[in-house]
Formats: sequence, structure tokens, C-alpha cells
Amino acid sequence: MRLFFIFLMFCCLTLDAQTFPDRVWHSATEDEVQPWQNEKSEAFRKYLIDSTKITGLMIVHKGKVVFDFGDLEELSYIASCRKSVLSMLYGQYVENGTIDLSKTIKELGIDDVEGILPIEEKATVKDIISARSGVYHPEGYPGGMQEYAPKRGSVEPGSHWLYSNWDFNVAGFIFEQETGKNIYDEVERQLANPLHMQDWDRSVQHKQGNTKISKYLAYPMWFSTRDMARLGLLMLNKGKWKDVQVVSESWVDEMLKTRTTYKELNQNVPVFKGSGVNYGYGYMWWLWQNVEDKRFEGAYSAKGAMGQNITVYPAIETVLAFKTKAAYRRANPSQVRINVAKKAAEIFDMQQ
Repeated sequence: MRLFFIFLMFCCLTLDAQTFPDRVWHSATEDEVQPWQNEKSEAFRKYLIDSTKITGLMIVHKGKVVFDFGDLEELSYIASCRKSVLSMLYGQYVENGTIDLSKTIKELGIDDVEGILPIEEKATVKDIISARSGVYHPEGYPGGMQEYAPKRGSVEPGSHWLYSNWDFNVAGFIFEQETGKNIYDEVERQLANPLHMQDWDRSVQHKQGNTKISKYLAYPMWFSTRDMARLGLLMLNKGKWKDVQVVSESWVDEMLKTRTTYKELNQNVPVFKGSGVNYGYGYMWWLWQNVEDKRFEGAYSAKGAMGQNITVYPAIETVLAFKTKAAYRRANPSQVRINVAKKAAEIFDMQQ
């Protein structure tokens, strides 16, 4: 009998630690939300109102909502967060051999407007999804950092990190060419359906880009804040949703493995210097590095222009999702976006 009660207590603790929403998110109980109710949480809400242009924000702790702000169900453009979503889709196709990360763009038949240089043709799929391709062809969809690019043809593929939408758009093309699948259909199949997303709408998803500059289109995505939080919760739980392994744990680890350290990133793209955070880079995910606050140990983010963000804090079992609707012409500077991610975690009282 004693063993039975020990087993029962273990099961209850396990279930509590692994809460997942059904169709609707669960709110934390008074006891569960206690570590988040303090002066910092009130100051954070005031900061969101007075100092940001965020239109929806949600903090999830152990699978339950502990803080929310604004419109959580509004579908809008998530900008470069799309790249982290694509990285999640890659997993099963890399693992079953459909996508070979060692293939070069020459082997894949990748060419573009006015051509690809011979040295650039050596870039592999792995280089592309690490933002280390060394291909500095103009991007047909804005949002990269090509103002920091070295001269074309001057670096070996794999040797230099640069955030370029040419890489990310080609990553989308490679995914579709190699799998024979549409990216948006795969978001629906691999993620939206298994996670029971509340607001996903396949009909509003469409590609964009200027094919006179580059023939590789971008794949913008439209999500709600509360569905972005589901993606974060899936990542927090190493790709597992309830009892289903949606994305393999090994692929989650691969996505979050450091491909570029914060030292190299800051050297190559000085825009983050003095921002108060050091980002490394994995497979299309930003990695928080060299942060003294223990709440950020192992943290990582999907980041998008104007104020789109999913940040996962494994050390405190927490997910943050926030966004700004582009149609409102509201944009948050990079420093504000960083501040929001830092202030959100700092609410949590680790002593409770």
C-alpha cells in the first residue's frame, strides 16, 4: 500500500510538471502563479503599456498561463520567427535521409538571377541553415543583415556567420524541392494539428518576394500569440507534446547546438554590441549565451522584426511569446525586444 501511494504521488508530480493545453490554454492556480505575482510583474505590465508597441504577450510556466497582455488570438505576420519554424520542419526529413545536410547547392541545382559564384556553389545545406553559407547574393525579400556582408566570393562557405535572407529563403526552397511538400502544408501537418492550435489558418499563408532580384521566395507565416506559445512549449519539452514525440528530441538538440558563438556573431555583426545580451546561433534559432542570470541558462529564441518573439527558458520551465501586428505600423526597436525577454524572466521569483 505504501508503495502504491509513493507511485501515485510520483505520477501526480510528473503530470503537474508536464501540463499541456488541450484546445484551450489552462490558467495557473493561485498557488502556481504565486512566484509570478510581485512588484516586478506590475512594473512589467506598465513597461509593456508605456514603453513598447507589443500587441499580444503570454508567459507560460510549466504549461500553464501565468501572465498575459493584449490580444492573444489575433493572427498576424511573425516575420523571421518563420525560420525557426522551418528548422523544426526539417527534422524528420533529415533523420529519414530525405534531406542530406551535406549536399552542396551545386548538387541541388541552386542557381539565381545573374548567377552563383564557383566558391559559393560549395555551400552545403548545413551551412545555409546555420547562416554560414558564404553566399552573399542579393535577397529578394528584405530582413537580413547584408550590410555587414564581406565582398562576394571572399570567404569559404561554412567559415563566416551572416544573417542573410538569401540563405533562409533558399532553405525553404530546398525543403520543398527535396521533400516534395509545401512548407505551409507541413506546418499544418507537423505542428498545427498535433498541437491543437486554436487560430492556425492555412488559407492566409502565402509566399512573397521580388523574383527580379532573387528567384527564391520567402515563406512568411501568420500565427496568433497563443499558438506561438504552443511552439515554445513543444520546444521546451524536447519536441514532445503530451505522449507524442512531434519533433524528435535529437533534432531539437541539433537545432540548439552552437554553430556560431556569441563572440563570432558580435564580431561579424556589431549591431548586438552593447545590447546587454550575447546571442549565439544554431539551426535558425538564436541562443542566449554568457548571461549571468541563472534563469537564462540554456535559453533560446525565435526572433522576428518589429517585435515577434518566442523565447524558451528551460532553467525555469517557462515560455514567452509576444508579437506586434505589422498592419498597425507598430515596431519595437531591437533593444526593446531584448528588454522584454529579459524583464519577463526576471519576474519569476526563484526562491519560491
